[in-house]
Amino acid sequence: MRQKVEIDLDGKVLSIESGELAHQANGAVLIRQGDTQVLVTATMSSSPREGIDFFPLTVDFREKTYAAGKIPGGFFKREARPSDLETLVCRLIDRPIRPLFDKGFKNETQVVCLVLSHDSENPADAIALVGASAALTLSDIPFNNPIAGARVGRIDGNFVFNPTREEIDASDLNLIMAGTMEGIVMVESGCNELSEEIMMDALEFGHDRIKKLIDLQMQLKGLLGKEKQTVEVEEADPEIEKQVNDFAKAKLSAAMEIAGKQERRDAIAEIKDSMKAELNPDNDEEKAAAIKSSFQGLEKSVVRGMAVDKQKRIDGRGLSDIRPISCSVGYLARTHGSALFTRGETQALATTTLGTSMDEQRLDTLEVRGNKAFYLHYNFPAFCTGEVKFMAGPGRREVGHGMLAERALAPVVPNKDDFPYTIRLVSEVLESNGSSSMASVCGGALSMMDAGVPIKAPVAGIAMGLIKEDDKIAILSDILGDEDHLGDMDFKVAGTKEGITALQMDIKIGGLDKGIMQQALQQAKEGRMHILGEMEKALTEPRDDLSKYAPRIVTIQINTEKIKDVIGPGGKMIRSIIDATGVSIDINDSGQVKIASSDEEAAKKAIKIIEDLVQEVEVGKVYLGTVKKIVDFGAFVEIFSGTDGLVHISQICERRINKVTDELSEGDEIVVKVIDVDRQGKVKLSRKEALRDGATASGVAKDEEEAAAAADKS
Repeated sequence: MRQKVEIDLDGKVLSIESGELAHQANGAVLIRQGDTQVLVTATMSSSPREGIDFFPLTVDFREKTYAAGKIPGGFFKREARPSDLETLVCRLIDRPIRPLFDKGFKNETQVVCLVLSHDSENPADAIALVGASAALTLSDIPFNNPIAGARVGRIDGNFVFNPTREEIDASDLNLIMAGTMEGIVMVESGCNELSEEIMMDALEFGHDRIKKLIDLQMQLKGLLGKEKQTVEVEEADPEIEKQVNDFAKAKLSAAMEIAGKQERRDAIAEIKDSMKAELNPDNDEEKAAAIKSSFQGLEKSVVRGMAVDKQKRIDGRGLSDIRPISCSVGYLARTHGSALFTRGETQALATTTLGTSMDEQRLDTLEVRGNKAFYLHYNFPAFCTGEVKFMAGPGRREVGHGMLAERALAPVVPNKDDFPYTIRLVSEVLESNGSSSMASVCGGALSMMDAGVPIKAPVAGIAMGLIKEDDKIAILSDILGDEDHLGDMDFKVAGTKEGITALQMDIKIGGLDKGIMQQALQQAKEGRMHILGEMEKALTEPRDDLSKYAPRIVTIQINTEKIKDVIGPGGKMIRSIIDATGVSIDINDSGQVKIASSDEEAAKKAIKIIEDLVQEVEVGKVYLGTVKKIVDFGAFVEIFSGTDGLVHISQICERRINKVTDELSEGDEIVVKVIDVDRQGKVKLSRKEALRDGATASGVAKDEEEAAAAADKS
């Protein structure tokens, strides 16, 4: 039976309906805002997956091009592998819902979000997140703590709920968040150097709307909700737990204080081996699994106990201490810009490459169509964690971490009018033990400064952690990989000295209250300022000049009516200029011409050719021309490329001559003055008047050289 509920929040009507579509899924809803509609289904396998120690959850988000009345490009004319945007939304939904399933639940579970209709105004990601929770809440899948998502914008100092695409473009904040009734569980944000206080207000604004969206889901559950399946959780064997605790706790506590990641892991591995030999000499498989589970629990307990009871970290640091940082710029010989950023055992090598508008990334999604002139790619090879794996293309993690770093740096990148380059940043993570994405932010900022990109200000990033045991709380600055794995929060903050540019948070517990959030943001700010200070030791501001290997882009403006002359029939003319000079040329519809080349002389040559093609004849001006053709009644003289005029025999010199060839020959360079241009555009020239005015070939050439030099200086 079809049921529908809806709510009007700040003038945005959001509806959820169920009971008509996808009956064989465990739960299904159609969620709508404006004319954007997303079908979300939740399905689980009938039995648990054996032999695993994790929850097998898959989230898929797919945009159907028909949703916006489009047909896919390419040969096959059907939707292909997920785009980066679709991958990011998958992560956006997976991260907040994963920790909220019943512990011990091992059935294969899949959430599928299909964008069936899109109005190009209302983004689908935030409502898909609400739909995922609604589908799970209605189903019999053991998901007992519904969440909701909300996007928050800020226009002229006022917060906007679920802004449209036009409102997002006008906003200095683009924050998407998820939360339960009790608190916030996920945040993903990009912003234009906003303060910690404004971010807290935005989170409070969004959480208030989230609570109302959860109420809406509960209304639908009251109409169509199924009874939840129960999950049988295997109880730990208290005897084995005691044996593991007695044997390993003291040894493990000592091992956890070893600063080096590999040395610490070697010590823990040695404890495991000796424990297995002592407690399970017969290598009983069932007992081995119980020992492994108990040891993992003990490992978590020791790390968390050190933090909340002793205010001490795994590597011996205090809670707010930052690991040693070193930075170097200009690390690579032939890149346009490079920087090596090392923080503890995390290391990122960032490179900057400058290109032309031809190198812009093309975007063609349901929401955005156009080009992107700044983008960052993040690579995480297996060797950076000392592992051996097949090298494949970027996965969800690489796409997500790269987009976070890109979002953090985008607010300080100059606009195209001030800096007409395409900027590609690549972060190669060479070593990882905690927050390589934030190392990529730091290295990326230094790399752009090394390349001479006039960024607004340096940007640094820091990863924070949280351990909460009853009423005891420890907020950790600059977390290690193990602290991320064993803690309750991963909280990344990037920004300049003026404010925050990006924020990402994932909570593994029920949610965070306002007080903890404020404390974490303040501690993150202190850490960010420290890191910015360390970065300044390598480079304080962008270099004055671009790398000598980077292309130089010169912009000139031409009359729009002359664009066709520069391009030529079928692009023949522009190709000939490129072939003759080796430059790259881009012309837009406004008549703006960009010439790019690392060879200054080649760029000047291309500019001269283009200026000759587009210049217009000026009556009264003296030119140095070339005699191209002699006829009985005069000579045709080319005054600049593509334009010639007639010097009548009577205008060749002061005295009367019988033949043109008595004075001129084809190929001669002569000075001529434009005396008229008729309605048909025919140019009349006079050598006699040019000479009468005192013009000489050397004088005209000198004037042209001086004009060119003045243009170069300007």
